[in-house]
Amino acid sequence: MKKFAVFIVLAIGLKSVAQDERVITTAVPFLTIAADARSAGMGDMGVATSSDAFAQQWNPAKFAFAERKIGIGLSYTPYLESIITDISLLNASFYNKIDEQSAFAIGLRYFTLGEIELRQFANDPGTLAKPNELALDGSYSLKLSPTFSMAVGGRYIRSNLKLPQNGDVDSRAAGSFAVDVAGFYRSREIAYNSFDGRWRAGFNLSNLGGKIQYDEGGQENFLPTNMKLGVGFDFILDQDNVIGLTTEFNKLLVPTPKDFNGDGNIDSADNDEYQQIGFFNGLFKSFGDAPDGFGEELKEFTWALGAEYVYQDAFMVRTGYFNESEEKGSRKFFTLGAGFKFKAAQIDLSYLFSTSQVKNPLENTLRFSLTFSLGEEFYND
Repeated sequence: MKKFAVFIVLAIGLKSVAQDERVITTAVPFLTIAADARSAGMGDMGVATSSDAFAQQWNPAKFAFAERKIGIGLSYTPYLESIITDISLLNASFYNKIDEQSAFAIGLRYFTLGEIELRQFANDPGTLAKPNELALDGSYSLKLSPTFSMAVGGRYIRSNLKLPQNGDVDSRAAGSFAVDVAGFYRSREIAYNSFDGRWRAGFNLSNLGGKIQYDEGGQENFLPTNMKLGVGFDFILDQDNVIGLTTEFNKLLVPTPKDFNGDGNIDSADNDEYQQIGFFNGLFKSFGDAPDGFGEELKEFTWALGAEYVYQDAFMVRTGYFNESEEKGSRKFFTLGAGFKFKAAQIDLSYLFSTSQVKNPLENTLRFSLTFSLGEEFYND
């Protein structure tokens, strides 16, 4: 029960923050965790970085610009490692380029909360519960021009977090489906005075889908529908040295909790009215429903800066910074990362340093990714 108590404390803490500062919370938040070490090493970004095997989470349109026919990615992210040792996010992805213009990809993310021993009394033998969540997705990407591609993706989400209790026959896993729509731009190489360069840009509308519900007739929870926008530039100093700089902006397309009845508190009556907002209506409301107006809407955007240095396409050094308003969650952190490539295999590592007073669950955590690039090589001009 020690671990169960930790989860209760975390849940209560998040709820109180949400009530006091109108933090937007959603179901299945594991979908927003950076699942690969390369993106994690650059401040949790990936919508406008160069293509790799983990683009399924960030921007599947990048697969159309992949340089090898087949890519396989595996990653492991410990979670709350300083408190509990068996919570982690596992990620596997695969892409295959059909031809020069198109590619398909599949991915699996599995978030396990380990084992929780349930007892009603101290002397009970206890039963084990293994709460977990997963997302299984696929995508198809196509170049619409030599410099621009788009992709559509579908995702099945399953969340099995409800802990069974005595006589509770209604305990079941919740499920939902979602869609992604993404685009990616990569310019041709441009010759400047002392270096060559290439522009990159991308967008991704992810997790567009209906609410998720754990109990028949119970509360419905929004998916973490998200809008990512990013732009970057590669400084190609010579054939051995490339420096990439990228910035990214994110906004949850989910309504802001607020005091609907004007009594000064966000209470159960306000929550009931919040529950009446449908997914499609909430999508558009999210751009203009912040109680304090446009200023608060801007605070609902997060931003990140990232840099990557690549030497001879074999050694990579990365860093990044992520920022979220103190009134909307207060996630602020620096990241460092490195990558090492040998023939068809590449290993990536990343580490996070929190700069916020709110403790980050990934603080002081080393993340790992392994990538295999196989098959025919493609040249994207």
